[in-house]
Amino acid sequence: MLTYITKRLLAMIPLLIGISFISFVVIHLAPGKPTDLVTNLNPKVSLEARMNLNKLYGLDKPVTHQFRMWFMRMLKLDFGESFSDGRPVLVKIKERLPITLAINIIAIVLIVIIGVILGVIGCVFQDKFIDKLITILVFIGFAMPSFWLALILMDIFCIKLGWLPVLGISSVDFDNFTPLFKLIDLAKHLVLPIFIYVFGSLVGISRYMRQSMIETLNKPFILTARAKGLSNRTILFKHVLRNSLLPLVTLLGLSLPGLISGSVIIESIFAIPGMGRLFFEAVMARDYPVIMGLLVIGALLTMLGNFLADIAYSVVDPRIRYKKS
Repeated sequence: MLTYITKRLLAMIPLLIGISFISFVVIHLAPGKPTDLVTNLNPKVSLEARMNLNKLYGLDKPVTHQFRMWFMRMLKLDFGESFSDGRPVLVKIKERLPITLAINIIAIVLIVIIGVILGVIGCVFQDKFIDKLITILVFIGFAMPSFWLALILMDIFCIKLGWLPVLGISSVDFDNFTPLFKLIDLAKHLVLPIFIYVFGSLVGISRYMRQSMIETLNKPFILTARAKGLSNRTILFKHVLRNSLLPLVTLLGLSLPGLISGSVIIESIFAIPGMGRLFFEAVMARDYPVIMGLLVIGALLTMLGNFLADIAYSVVDPRIRYKKS
């Protein structure tokens, strides 16, 4: 196991370098430069001033040279300074990262719990009305655009009914609240974003869980358990459910990139000061250092998620063991 973990961690290094290089080249090939936001809006800016700005940001050098200089700084955990306000990129990301991670962790926990419950219900009531109803609901959540659903829910619960706040993560006078009211205020601000995350992600886990449990019910060891006189409850929760968790672990590793990328849309709509909104603002401002910092951290979190999912296989399924090759 230790050898496998070491190999996987070492394999992440060239993968991260490749992702970083491709991302760096792509954002520099996109139309527009960071200096355009300053120069294009001011007709009095001379050609010499444009050249000086490009030189200041290092944009006058070849892309390969820019990447090499950026990568050498990145090895020292220095992502440079933001073009928009001059603040260190790492400081800006540290301010936003906890919010995005907290929202995604809560969403993942709820997705797993609700998805497993729906999968179990679908297996128990296979092809019956409740199973078909669950199938319709989860596929509606999957097919419905998250930004459209967010706007509809904001119009209903925030504007018309006035039950929930419209934007942000906390109220203006949040610091004056008691701990209990702070928790309630945070819950009110996050209930819609987290609901949209969860509602759009239930289809994969619930359907895979249902199908995996149905297949497990038809395996020989389940027939043996029935022959021994075990109750349906014991068979379902002690044998079938445990042996059906492997697809769930796979889906969790694959769903992490979708949740991180979905943060860009949800956080922008609800004005949540997280990594997603920071990424959107950086793209609109052509803030290359911030974009690269967020892409690298997002890629690293994705690779770590897939790595942890592979390690979790051996915990869920005792038959899987990673040995020396």
